[in-house]
Amino acid sequence: MPAASTTLRMLAVSVIASLTVTGCQALDDAGRTIGRAELVNDLAARLDRALELTYSADYQLPGGQTASIAQAQDPARSAYRYPGGQLTVAEDATTQCEASGARTTCTLAAPPVPGSKPSVAVFAEAKRRGLLTPPLVVGMLTSAALDPAAVVEQSDTTVAGHHATCVDVSRSTGDFSACVTTDGVLGSFTGRVDGTPMELTLSRYSETVDGTAFDLPQGAGVVDRRTTTS
Repeated sequence: MPAASTTLRMLAVSVIASLTVTGCQALDDAGRTIGRAELVNDLAARLDRALELTYSADYQLPGGQTASIAQAQDPARSAYRYPGGQLTVAEDATTQCEASGARTTCTLAAPPVPGSKPSVAVFAEAKRRGLLTPPLVVGMLTSAALDPAAVVEQSDTTVAGHHATCVDVSRSTGDFSACVTTDGVLGSFTGRVDGTPMELTLSRYSETVDGTAFDLPQGAGVVDRRTTTS
């Protein structure tokens, strides 16, 4: 997923140029006073940088359900597990797995073009099943920042034992709250996404990843839809 880094960083920087720094003031980790624009940029940049980290994170979803995110580098690969499915993005394929009853089917599609990020559509199924991925949260933050009528309030908390900066965003298209840890990991999210209420909270974070996190579910059927050229 590091391919997303440059694009997201450029988007976050462009937000700064479009904002008027008034109203809400906050403190960053070094104790500086920062404005709303800098706050949003800092959180977006944290999430952006985390795309280049190796880590695993577990999340609590409503109703006792769980989800997880795992990332590793060299080679770069990411795995998103959520109720009823799994998404894996690697250099050789983008794989979407879906469980139907006792059977799981995994469909392999072409990987992202080198130097580019996966399309938003890649994360649609994960979002539909309750896992809001970091790239989508970055998009929501930057969209809110570009809304001159949006109200952003800052607070700090601890999530799964890690310090996190939080923002409560109020806007006409829908309110949401998001927390990002100092390391840049999504700590929590509460709000409506495309009209659907979503909520998740980080329950465990580790800087190591079990290699099996990127394996397909055992016994899954595989459909390979990647195109090949000779």
